[in-house]
Amino acid sequence: MQQYPIGVFDSGYGGLTILRKLTAQMPSHDFVYLGDNARAPYGTRSFETIYKYTLQAVKWFFEQGCPLVLLACNTASAKALRTIQQNDLPNIDASKRVLGIVRPTSEVVGNFTETRKVGVMATKGTVLSESYKIEINKSFPDIEVFQEYCPMWVPLVENNEYDTPGANYFVKKHIKDLLKKDTNIDTVLLACTHYPLLLEKIREYMPMSIKIVEQGNIVTESLINYLDRHPDMDARITKKGARHFFTTDDPNIFKEQAAIFYGQTVTAQKVEML
Repeated sequence: MQQYPIGVFDSGYGGLTILRKLTAQMPSHDFVYLGDNARAPYGTRSFETIYKYTLQAVKWFFEQGCPLVLLACNTASAKALRTIQQNDLPNIDASKRVLGIVRPTSEVVGNFTETRKVGVMATKGTVLSESYKIEINKSFPDIEVFQEYCPMWVPLVENNEYDTPGANYFVKKHIKDLLKKDTNIDTVLLACTHYPLLLEKIREYMPMSIKIVEQGNIVTESLINYLDRHPDMDARITKKGARHFFTTDDPNIFKEQAAIFYGQTVTAQKVEML
């Protein structure tokens, strides 16, 4: 049996916060990361464009041999995953799998809330897709979901301004706007992979009584469980502890930015996505 790495995709750099958790808890598994940095951000783009870009990336991973691809991007997971799984995958290669990060998070977020009032902070695209409301209510019909999109949070992170006084206004503003929607919200899900870098500032302005839920560990546990339940898939994955990085933009820029999200310097190769 031929073996290949797991593919991890994001529209930009945020997926590296997921990959960081994956490699920490799955050190032997091989991973290939692709950031579509040249066309980021996805959060403000149409459903059709996000689907097109995400499908291109999935096909690229399949061309590299990856039997399993994780969309470590909330916007791509919300807007493109279901269509790719249902319409495209059977025609491309029914033996391969594409997973997302919306469902694993939605399936456990109900375990954190006592008031059954959950806030979701995300990009505009993720909020407008209503994916979190739909998926959370599938698992927890009694939970009421309140959403707030934060258009400046991703630029703050990607421009390395997330830990500056200038970030305070935007972090405080969107937390205040979310909590105005219901005073009984007791759990807030950070539904964007960039937002963990803002965690210290978010905690500064979020009432201490509110639980903040990040996705990294949840997604990692979900993937480990998936491979435990599908040993045939796990057997198709190389386990030499290798990590390879690719970007659709300048590899030198990627190298600088990736260190912020991944916690260490990496070397990337450029690929073209047309």
